Amino acid sequence: MHGTVEKICDKIKEIVEMGVQVAIVVGGGNFWRGRNGHQMERTTADYMGVLATAMNGLALQDALEAKGITARLQTAIEMREIAEPFIQRKAEKYLSKGRVVIFAGGTGHPYFTTDTAAVLRATEIKADVILLGKTIDGVYSADPKLDKTAKKYEEITYSEVLEKDLKVMDSTATAMCRDNNMPLLVFGIADPENIVRAVKGEKIGTIVH
Repeated sequence: MHGTVEKICDKIKEIVEMGVQVAIVVGGGNFWRGRNGHQMERTTADYMGVLATAMNGLALQDALEAKGITARLQTAIEMREIAEPFIQRKAEKYLSKGRVVIFAGGTGHPYFTTDTAAVLRATEIKADVILLGKTIDGVYSADPKLDKTAKKYEEITYSEVLEKDLKVMDSTATAMCRDNNMPLLVFGIADPENIVRAVKGEKIGTIVH
């Protein structure tokens, strides 16, 4: 895990030095939240997930600053001793100054995923595109790990993603992207160099529009 974060931070530093404004939404799926081990109440499990994203956000902020990149952590739920609350204008100001802004805490509410949080924050800060790094290298007609005949799409519309029930993001996030005309590039994160390739406009992954 630590090695992966280091490599990703190296690539983030590279694109920041290219003059690209970078905001990052962190998830918390690497922390156990009691959803699978026993029947924890959904709201409680989701709030544990919110806390997990704040922990990951702190780790990412620290890793970036160790590489000389100024980063600011903003959370959807107030944690004033460790992070700022999310304020749209403040986030935009930081971005204009070349700082990396990390958004944690999801939307601040249970029942909403960090996918939805990513679309919400991207829309609020008027991002040009959402870059979604996944374990597979794009959007496929089926899970390529299970179905060898799965076809990879170079581009696809949000309506098609919803109609075909393709598991790109959850349906709330997908519909929100569609309704706000927010383009999404899905690519494989196993090779962190793909982050730089995506920013340079090289043909990788799948573009969803």
